[in-house]
Amino acid sequence: MLAALGRNGVSSLVAGHAALARRFASGLAAGGLDVLNEVRLNQVVVACDGARATEAMIAALQREGTCWCGPTTWRGRRAMRISISNWATTRADVDRSITAVLAAAHQASTHH
Repeated sequence: MLAALGRNGVSSLVAGHAALARRFASGLAAGGLDVLNEVRLNQVVVACDGARATEAMIAALQREGTCWCGPTTWRGRRAMRISISNWATTRADVDRSITAVLAAAHQASTHH
């Protein structure tokens, strides 16, 4: 990657991924989800009120298909991990994904 993008290109890519992750975290927090980590790079760890609802949210999101986020455990709490890792990811992609995650969380909370 360094050879292809150079130092400044890699730095810009990392900064862009971090900004998109912060946008993702802000949107999810505004929608009522718990953001469990301090977003410093490209990772967001988020959860619903309980483990069952979080698992249901992940399953609903994966079925829906807008984005793929996987399960994790963060400091003993069941959660979902979001990674911004593709150079082509845009703010519009993140916004669509926020909408999909919040819809999945809502679906999970009404069924659990």
